[in-house]
Formats: sequence, structure tokens, C-alpha cells
Amino acid sequence: MDIPITEHQLVALAGLLGGLCLGLAARMGRFCSLGAIEDALYGGSTVRLRSWGVALGVAILGVFALMGAGLLPEAPYHLALRWNPWASIAGGLVFGYGMALSGMCGFGAIARLGGGDLRSFVIVLAMGVSTFIVLSGPLAPLRVALFPQELATGAVPPGIAHRLAALTGLPVAGIGMAIGAAVLAGVLAHRPLLRKPSAILWGAVVGLGVLIGWAGTAWVARTGFEGTPVMSHSFAAPLGESILWWMTGSGRPLSFAVGSVAGVWLGAFAGSLIKGHFRWEACEDPRELRRQILGAGLMGGGAVVAVGCTVGQGLSAFSLLAFSAPVTATAIFAGAAFGLRQLIVGFQPAE
Repeated sequence: MDIPITEHQLVALAGLLGGLCLGLAARMGRFCSLGAIEDALYGGSTVRLRSWGVALGVAILGVFALMGAGLLPEAPYHLALRWNPWASIAGGLVFGYGMALSGMCGFGAIARLGGGDLRSFVIVLAMGVSTFIVLSGPLAPLRVALFPQELATGAVPPGIAHRLAALTGLPVAGIGMAIGAAVLAGVLAHRPLLRKPSAILWGAVVGLGVLIGWAGTAWVARTGFEGTPVMSHSFAAPLGESILWWMTGSGRPLSFAVGSVAGVWLGAFAGSLIKGHFRWEACEDPRELRRQILGAGLMGGGAVVAVGCTVGQGLSAFSLLAFSAPVTATAIFAGAAFGLRQLIVGFQPAE
């Protein structure tokens, strides 16, 4: 007997497969946004930051190859919205600062939860709830008043490749793939990175995970009848959506977000077992837990304002070369650097 599979289940499967790639990379390849920033600022190494660049280059190349083949619409989610620079800056700064306070982003929290860190479970819950408070709860009217989100108008989507194509007459896909190749060439020119092929491998796996999200949801939208949105991974609103699904799953369909969060957790769990790193951990210092919950709350609100997190803007939107992505990513870096300085060295002037 044939068992029918719905479009909601198909997009959840795409999220699951892509999430598995991200979760495995987090545990097997130490792929972590805050860890990469901390290494660059205080560890004297940009290898993990460049591994992020590998993921980005692979994702950009793949996304624009899909666009060129007609397998991905030229204006997916992040390119369908009008860009608000102030939202990118403010939301990115708040998110980055909250990430430093928590010691991880939403993606990192799921990955650490897969390794047995119960502190991450608290961060996931706090971030998921705070996201919905700002997205559609009591703080939503204030957010809409300060940072309205509107659909993009005009013939050219708010993206770097699209704008260059309009100015030069060259194809969007060709420009995007050239930029992706340039990003890859730039990061691979770093000799310390070349001496760590595992960092290159797991960066590429993350880029593949982002591509699976775009390609899978685009295929369902193209062949299905329910108008499912074309998207890839992000870990702010999807945390809240996953919490709601686990509580009310009998009345809510599966979604890409639920599959993505579950995939990261499963991939991280498998990776921690493979590496022999799984162990139960809890927070013994109430002050540390208080700081982490505050950071999670800031991350949730900041991600809603910026329309994405380190993965949602730093990888998924960046893979589309959306205007918002480099600005938000820079603001997240700055906010995280400020928070790390506060935690590590304080604000006393150097002697």
C-alpha cells in the first residue's frame, strides 16, 4: 500500500537533511560562529572564520547555479523583502551582544544540546519564546513601528548580484557564481586553512546543508500545489515554531523549520557520539545561567528585527547576496566583539 507524503512533510525532510549537515559540522568540525569570532579576536587564528567563508562560497556558487538552471526563483524570501539598513544594524548588534552573553547562538545551542549540554536547552527555550514575543507577541507593535518589514518594490530585488546584473546587463547567475568563486579563492589562499583540510571539508558540508534547504523547498514549491515558501536554514523563529509544534503537533503541520531544528540536533548528537564527546552538563552558577538567559532573550529579539541570525543572515541570506546579509553579519560581529570584551577583559583602560 502506498503511503502518501504531504508537501509539509517533504519540506520538513529537506530541513532535516540540511540540518543534519549543519549539526555534524558543528560537532565534527567545530563549526561555530561565536567560536570563530573569539578565535580571530583572542586566539590569533582565523581558520574557523575562513571555514565559515568556505561554507559561504559553496552556498553562493550552488545557489546561483540553481538560479541559472531555473531551479530556484530569482527572488526567494530574503530578496522579496525591502531592505531596512537600520534594522540590519540594530538587530545585528543586539543579536551579537546576546550571543556573547549566552556563549553561543541559536544554532550553537541546538548543537551543544545534541552533545548533552542542558544549559543549551534553557537557551533554546528562552530564545524561542523571546523570538515570538517580538515577532507576534506584546512587543510586535513596537517592532513594526520602529522597523517595519515590507515587500520589495521595483523590478530589481535588493541583492548584490541582481543590482550588478541590472547595471551591466550580465546574467544574474553568472555574476553570483563569479562572486562565490572569488569568496572561495580568497579564503583558500590562507595557508593555515589549507593545513587543516577538515576545516575546509566541514565548511563545505555546511554550504551543502544551506543548498539542500534552498533546493528542497524550491522543488516542493515548483511541483506542489500548496504554495510552500522557498527558504533555507535560520535558527531564531524556527526555535519558537519547533517548540509550538512539539506542544501542538496534532493540530499543526510539519514545516521546514521543525525539520531543520531536529536535523541539527540529530546531527550534533551523532557527531558527539562519533567523537566520544557526549556528556551531560548543567550550569552550577546561577549568575552564569542568568546571563545566558538574558543573552538568549536579546538574540531572539535581535534576530527578528534583523530578519535572521548568524545562519539566517550570515549564510542563507548571504548565499543569495542579499544587501542585508553583509551588513547584518558585520553588526553581529561588532556586537559579539563588544560582548566578548566585556566578559573577557572588561572595560578598564590598558596600562
